[in-house]
Amino acid sequence: MAKKKYNLIGIDGNAFNVMGYTRRAMVREGFTREEIDSYLKDAMSSDYNHLLAVSVEMIDKCNNKK
Repeated sequence: MAKKKYNLIGIDGNAFNVMGYTRRAMVREGFTREEIDSYLKDAMSSDYNHLLAVSVEMIDKCNNKK
């Protein structure tokens, strides 16, 4: 099994840090500005648990992007 490129485990759990890490991963993997804006809007739309769930899902997409 290949090692994952991005992982939220071990980074500072501050909400802004999680969003920044995820946004940088999305930029590196070639996501469009609209996709990044959509992620950020969704991540900030609710509570911290929602932010984490959305971010984990996006990190998985970054790791699986070809």
